Amino acid sequence: MKLYIKYMVSLRCKLLVREELKKLGIRYALVELGVIELPEDLDTETLEQLRINLLRSGLEIMDNKRSILVERIKNVITQVVQSEELLQLNFSDYLSEKLAYDYTYLANTFSEVKGTTIQQYLILHKIERVKELLLYDELNLTEISFQLHYSSVGHLSRQFKKITGLTPTFYKQLKEKRRTNLEDL
Repeated sequence: MKLYIKYMVSLRCKLLVREELKKLGIRYALVELGVIELPEDLDTETLEQLRINLLRSGLEIMDNKRSILVERIKNVITQVVQSEELLQLNFSDYLSEKLAYDYTYLANTFSEVKGTTIQQYLILHKIERVKELLLYDELNLTEISFQLHYSSVGHLSRQFKKITGLTPTFYKQLKEKRRTNLEDL
């Protein structure tokens, strides 16, 4: 049995889900972003208790097929953006291969459900990751652009400015100013 979980987007979420499964004595084969694989079906009472327990933590078991597919798309995007590995295929081919659906079908379903395109969602996710990496101050812009699969630093900078209204350098300087202001207190 497979259960699809909405809002399960981090290692912390995976740990929380594993803990809830243990509390209820539910054996599982796999817990990954957005999905739980169980060796056998759950009875209605146990499934409902799991649903309630997960809801308390902000996670939701999904049963609508289109919503499940959209969550799976979002989880692949999260994995790609968080990963430091280079994709061997372009993203649309990778997504199609990973989810075993035609990209046009995936794109249309995603747009209908989310009201935005997969590409726009991917860009927003990448920009959030850029912000995070800029704040960590461990990588320079060239390294960040390479890690997030941008063709160049210029491409990253233009996209960052278009989304945030700021250049990456200015965004980084804002962090420095905040730190300085806090030290003045």
